[in-house]
Amino acid sequence: MPLLLLAGWLLARPLALLAPGLRPDQVNLTGTLVSFALLLLTLPAWLRSRWDEPRAWRRLGVAVPLPSALKALLRGLIKALLLLALVSAGLLLGGAARVGEGITGPQMANSLALLLGVGFAEELLFRGWLWGELALGLGGQRALLLQALIFSLVHPYPLDQGWPALLALKGGLLLLGIVLALQRRADGGVLWGAVGLHGGLVGGWFLLQGGVLSLTNGAPLWLVGPGGLSPNPIGGLLGLLGLTALLLLRRRWWGETQGSGHPPPS
Repeated sequence: MPLLLLAGWLLARPLALLAPGLRPDQVNLTGTLVSFALLLLTLPAWLRSRWDEPRAWRRLGVAVPLPSALKALLRGLIKALLLLALVSAGLLLGGAARVGEGITGPQMANSLALLLGVGFAEELLFRGWLWGELALGLGGQRALLLQALIFSLVHPYPLDQGWPALLALKGGLLLLGIVLALQRRADGGVLWGAVGLHGGLVGGWFLLQGGVLSLTNGAPLWLVGPGGLSPNPIGGLLGLLGLTALLLLRRRWWGETQGSGHPPPS
C-alpha cells in the first residue's frame, strides 16, 4: 500500500505543470484516485499469491449475488440513517442547529458520490484487504481490533482543538471501525452492508451540513464533534452514543467463533 500511494502521488505530479489552474488539493485527490485504481488492478494478483485465493472479489465480499448485495447495502444505509437521525435530533433539541434552507441537485449528486466512492474505497481497503491481511498472521479477532485502530489513526488530526477533541474523534473512529467489521460479519462476509453504513454516514452528514441543518454559532464541541467549520459528529457525544448502541446490537458477532468475516473459499 505505501508503494501504491507513492506511485499515485508521483503519477499525479505532472498535472500541476500541465494544468496550472488546479489547486494542490485537486492534484492530491487525483493521486489518491490513481492509487485506488492501482489497488483495484493489483488486488486479484496479490490475493492469488499471498492468500492462495483465486477468486479475489468473492473473498473480499464484493462479487456476491445481487439480492445479497442489495439487502446488505440497504441494512447498512438504514443504520446510517438512524444514527444521523439521532445526531440531528440531539443538535436541534440542544439548540446547536436549526432547520436549514434545503439541498440542491449538485449537493445530492456529491452526497451520492461520497456514499459510493468513499464508502466503497475505504471499506475495500480496511474491512476487505487490510482485515484479511492482518488475519493471516494474527487471527480474525485481533485483526479486527487492529484494522479498526489503523482506520482511526490514518484519519485527520484536529490538533488545533486540543487533546480531548482529538481523543474523542479517534475514539469514535475506532468504534466505527469495529462496528463496520461486525457489520460485515453479520452479513456473512458481504462487504456491501459496511459500504452502506460507512458511505451513508459520510454522504448523509454532507447533506445535513449542506442545507438540511444549519449549525449555530458557538455550538458546543462536545455535541457537534471536532473539526471546526466541518465538524465530525463521530467524535461528539451523540455519535459516540449511537456507535456504542450499534456495537451492542452487533455484540453476538464479536466472538472469534463467528469467523473473520470473509466467505470461505470454495
